[in-house]
Amino acid sequence: MSLVDTLVKSGYRYHALACDYDGTLAKDGKVGAAVIAALVDLQQSGRKLILVTGRRLEELLAVFPHAYLFNSIVCENGAVIYKPDSKSTRVLTDAVPSFFIERLKQKGVEPIDVGHVIAATWHPHENAVLATIEELGLDLQICFNKGAVMILPAGINKASGLNAALHELGLSRHNVVGVGDAENDYAFLKECECAVAVANALPNLKAVVDIVTSADHGEGVVEIIRHMLLNDLVDFVECSERHRILLGTTVEDKKVWLKPFNTGMLISGPSKAGKSTICMTVLEHLESAGYQYCVIDPEGDYDLAPGATVVPFTDSSRTISEVLHALDNPQSSVVVNLLDMPFEERPIFFARLFSTISKMRVDTGRPHWLIVDEAHHMLHPYWIDCVEPIWDEKGMGFIMITVDPEQISSKVLSSIDLALAVGRDTKKTLDAFADIIGQRKPEHASGHLGWGQAILWSRHLYEKPIKITIADSLTTRVRHLRKYAEGNVGSERSFYFTGPDRRLKLRAQNLQLFMQIGDGVDDETWLYHLKKGDYANWFREVINDSRLADGCIKIEGQKSLKACESRSRIRQLIERFYTLPGTFELHP
Repeated sequence: MSLVDTLVKSGYRYHALACDYDGTLAKDGKVGAAVIAALVDLQQSGRKLILVTGRRLEELLAVFPHAYLFNSIVCENGAVIYKPDSKSTRVLTDAVPSFFIERLKQKGVEPIDVGHVIAATWHPHENAVLATIEELGLDLQICFNKGAVMILPAGINKASGLNAALHELGLSRHNVVGVGDAENDYAFLKECECAVAVANALPNLKAVVDIVTSADHGEGVVEIIRHMLLNDLVDFVECSERHRILLGTTVEDKKVWLKPFNTGMLISGPSKAGKSTICMTVLEHLESAGYQYCVIDPEGDYDLAPGATVVPFTDSSRTISEVLHALDNPQSSVVVNLLDMPFEERPIFFARLFSTISKMRVDTGRPHWLIVDEAHHMLHPYWIDCVEPIWDEKGMGFIMITVDPEQISSKVLSSIDLALAVGRDTKKTLDAFADIIGQRKPEHASGHLGWGQAILWSRHLYEKPIKITIADSLTTRVRHLRKYAEGNVGSERSFYFTGPDRRLKLRAQNLQLFMQIGDGVDDETWLYHLKKGDYANWFREVINDSRLADGCIKIEGQKSLKACESRSRIRQLIERFYTLPGTFELHP
């Protein structure tokens, strides 16, 4: 039985191998037959092969007759991309100026190899090269590859070239294994989800990678390929610390991390308890780290999700097509806004969309995360016949958000690793979750929860649930503040000025309108809501800003204030944190 016959065709984490040539794939410039055979096996598994080399294209093709095995070849240390299937060449930047080369020759720097973009010489000419760059005032850089001294335009390296090649192939760097041996490999290995150094690599490179092979040169590459084919490297490295996602901190100030692959999390608690705020923070960290996500958004709460294209529902087929088109770009995430979809149609739509996304993951490993808000709309136990048969997360990271775990299919909940409970009765939430999955109820974690805090239960790691403070996220806070200051919180959550006799019904759907209407209503109406604590409650429960609520309560307590004075002070309070009206700023 060949290695390919042992493959599991779904759930790959690693869909591509990016490999250096000299000193890695090749020894003394040659690639052995066993290495070629392993590359063929990996190619037949459906994975992509990318060669990342400092060599000039013509030079490489002259010494490596098996270049056609690769889906893309990044040459000249990231400056040129060659596609063997179409024999097309793409130059990514301007060439090193010819007058610079002539000046080096005048200084006796030889030999000098010149490619489409780069120029290269050897040690000890680096000092003369650097002096010439400074003398001519050029925006060039030097890159070392053992004894070689390569001169390139600033910003060009193997990492930039690899990213350009991945974009052409529709792949994410988070689905790539990179292998190298020398200084100029560090940049592109840092980009890869799993970084590997062969046994003959420089000590400094070995110190910063995830895996060091026991074999050297091409045999080290064969070693990695075999483990990719057998089990997707799970026996080598489960999760590099470089790629963990910060979730929050414990009361002892210890960091709590999310694995970026094959992690399921439940966020559950009552309405207005902060579930979407927590999720937006996680999304921001995912986006910052370059992971692609897809949010199923039944209530239009994620239109400002970071780095995401919002796809509104039109009809099922068209919407799914638009979602897939947006996800074709590995650097773009997607929010599927289902506000206009009838409630009863959502389970069937989700089943179709999930099936389509699962097929996409078999080919590309993306999207890396699926987030389902109001998950009980799509994954309710009563809809088992429609949804459960297709539920198989296959290594995907996913987050389910609901008011009540009992309203989620048991099959889905059984794949949850982390349960995050928010609100007043976290024990009830976690007990319900434990009952559904058939696990002993966890010990209760006591203590009051403040805003931005939650109780976390890891079914596999923690015996007892722990209280955590969700990771700070300034830009997420800015997005929420913009929504509350200028956006629309919805008709049900808007503030309504009615007055004591209910003769008014003036709606304020954001803080800007709140202050405009508040300035215009009569004193009796203004004071009626102030004395009832309506303003403070709205600030706390809808605007989600305890600073405004606490400040408003202090103003309410000053009984001697006239209506105009309390209006002015509440306006000043709001303007401490929000700029109204006009352009938006966050005041620390």
